[in-house]
Amino acid sequence: MTGQKPQTWLRRVISRSLAVRVIAFSSFWAVIALVVIATIISTLFRQVSERGFDSVLSAYLNNVIGSVGVAADGGLRGSPNLDDMRFLQPHSGWYWSVEPVTGDLGTPLRSPSMVTPIPAVDIDEVPFNTTFQRTYNTTGPIGETVEVFEAELVVGDEGQIARFRVMGNRSELEEEISRFVRRLYGYLAVFGLGMIAINVFAILYGLRPLNRVQQALSDIRAGTAQRLAGPFPTEIESLAEETNALIDNNRRIVERSRKQVGNLAHSLKTPLAVVMNEARAVGGARGQLISAQAQALQQQLDHYLQRARIVAQRDSLVFRTPVQASLERMARVMGKLNPSIELEVELAKQPMIFAGEQEDLDDICGNLMENAMKWASKRVSLTAKEGAVNDAGKLQIVIEDDGPGIPEEKARDVLKRGRRLDETKPGTGLGLAIVADLVDEYGGSLSLERSEFGGLKATVALPRAEA
Repeated sequence: MTGQKPQTWLRRVISRSLAVRVIAFSSFWAVIALVVIATIISTLFRQVSERGFDSVLSAYLNNVIGSVGVAADGGLRGSPNLDDMRFLQPHSGWYWSVEPVTGDLGTPLRSPSMVTPIPAVDIDEVPFNTTFQRTYNTTGPIGETVEVFEAELVVGDEGQIARFRVMGNRSELEEEISRFVRRLYGYLAVFGLGMIAINVFAILYGLRPLNRVQQALSDIRAGTAQRLAGPFPTEIESLAEETNALIDNNRRIVERSRKQVGNLAHSLKTPLAVVMNEARAVGGARGQLISAQAQALQQQLDHYLQRARIVAQRDSLVFRTPVQASLERMARVMGKLNPSIELEVELAKQPMIFAGEQEDLDDICGNLMENAMKWASKRVSLTAKEGAVNDAGKLQIVIEDDGPGIPEEKARDVLKRGRRLDETKPGTGLGLAIVADLVDEYGGSLSLERSEFGGLKATVALPRAEA
């Protein structure tokens, strides 16, 4: 299981990001291509180097063969001039020798570099070819690898045979090849990194229009823009046009729905007014029953029309309402209407934007403020700030008073439509219920607690838009 997690994580990252996917595959292909190119070049270089090395040894062997003969006394004579200082330096890895095989050819001839004799490989292990030549590798006097070109030829009139050998330092060749391969891989690695960096830049630059589209959509969702605006490449322009068409169509649907809601409310307003007038005219218990049912119908109609309006707004473009300006205006009005109540206002310094309509924010805060002013003895507090950690992305409005408060066991009842705890105070019992409905439709929260002032503490969390 442990070995599968990184693989699953990598697959998830690659599958979720188009840029990562393109960069990963293009980089993978670039690495494979460079490795293949490096392998081909190093192989070709090795073949050329080995062929050139063998050609040099073959030429040296022919030179030695042509420079050595049999003296009058029957011994080997000759002084090959290979025009290479390495044959004069002891233990250089470059040697030549002429050694008797048959007959009395005297002492062997060796290059000054060959301080100690180098034994030949057994003929059974590496046989001669049809021209009596063979090639093999052996170990030199100081442990180096030498490549031997060897030939056995008749050198005298009496059929004497001598063995001619030229040895080259194979270790030097391998070191030169290795040095070339290292430099080749180093250069290709630098080139590959540069190519990948350019590739990443080109891909990210090519995908920048998608980032602009994403930002434009975020602006639309935040309410700071109405359409996808800006020049887009041909490949994305059609997408932007279709998205704008979808936004326009959505706006038309919302506007049509709002008009239909308004038309419905207007069309029912007159019949309800007639029914209520007739109920008052009838009078008595029957009239009161008809009037109560008409009022209940009016309340339900207002309630569901309000819900339909908010749902239509919430599922379309996000509205933006500055919170500080709305609350300051409301505080001034409430202060003038209730001069005997001390109103404390504490608003956050940073701008806060309510992701909804001003009318709904005014209804929420207005009902809570009116309720606090009605029940407060001397003091009301209004606070607006960013939401806590568990309410990230929301704004928090707290309204407290020093009135009698609400018992915890009855706090839920006051949120029910038409429920009142004290019939001596004026009102319909709809304020907190309207607040609860509005907050719920916006996906917020409303809590009623005991205030530190002794009265009610109403805390509202509402969705916040980016300033």
